[in-house]
Amino acid sequence: MTDPVIVGVDGSASSLDAVDVAAREARLRGAPLRVVHAFGHPSAHLPSGAPPWNPAGHSLEPMVEGALARAEQRAHAVAPGIEVTRSVVAGEALAVLEIESRTAALAVVGSRGLSSFTGLLLGSTAVHLAAHGHCPLMVVRGRPDPAGPVLLAVDGSKAGEEAVGFAFAEAALREAPLAALHVWNTWSERAYEGPGDPLTAVVADAERLREAEQHLLDDAVARWLEVYPQVAVERRLVRSRVRPALIDASHDAQLVVTGARGRGGFTGLLLGSVSQALLHHAHCPVAVVRSAE
Repeated sequence: MTDPVIVGVDGSASSLDAVDVAAREARLRGAPLRVVHAFGHPSAHLPSGAPPWNPAGHSLEPMVEGALARAEQRAHAVAPGIEVTRSVVAGEALAVLEIESRTAALAVVGSRGLSSFTGLLLGSTAVHLAAHGHCPLMVVRGRPDPAGPVLLAVDGSKAGEEAVGFAFAEAALREAPLAALHVWNTWSERAYEGPGDPLTAVVADAERLREAEQHLLDDAVARWLEVYPQVAVERRLVRSRVRPALIDASHDAQLVVTGARGRGGFTGLLLGSVSQALLHHAHCPVAVVRSAE
């Protein structure tokens, strides 16, 4: 049986947008869609000014059922014919979705939910799943360009290899081009460790460094070009600051794919600064793919 695409739903507009994306992903994969709703603190699900939840009166049940029904309707409207199931679990959303991700092909969540603080750019559920989930996570945000490429953030790390494969697979499913972007500067490969600007600092052999970074980019995509020959690949080697360059490139993309942490991350760090920056500031949905290691 094909592993399902799961989507976290809490009744917020952000989570309903996530249902649309999750339904499309399920249709592309020929997979079922599982709509997951978790409730730990009932008060967090009640609208402002609502009376306290009364367990004896089951006042929360119609609200939960209504949110799930709306989500299921959205899914069928976006992807008619897909199989949709519901999963309502008592527990904190972070723990519930992490457990659900163990048997999923893909987890999809909105960038913010009902429990997010006003002004918070990214909900805690998305950050937690990106760091601890057991399958790739797609966070729905921004305004994707449907005609744009799948943008892959290439860092050349072993931990990022699975993100490369996921990006190729997504491009193939969407029949979209793939833009493999590798951003380098004089801090790359510890070539420059002194003070100052990594863009303007002089290194002993900048051209050799650039060539090494080009080889890193070529090597990262070489194996997958054979697996997905139908995917048109554009290799972009850019000398810049990594996070701003990737965020800027996401303007014209339909999806950004990144590993959870790259070669510059600290040992034991589950979510790197680049993936966090994309989750908070990218202009289109972001997929974070953790290494099986």
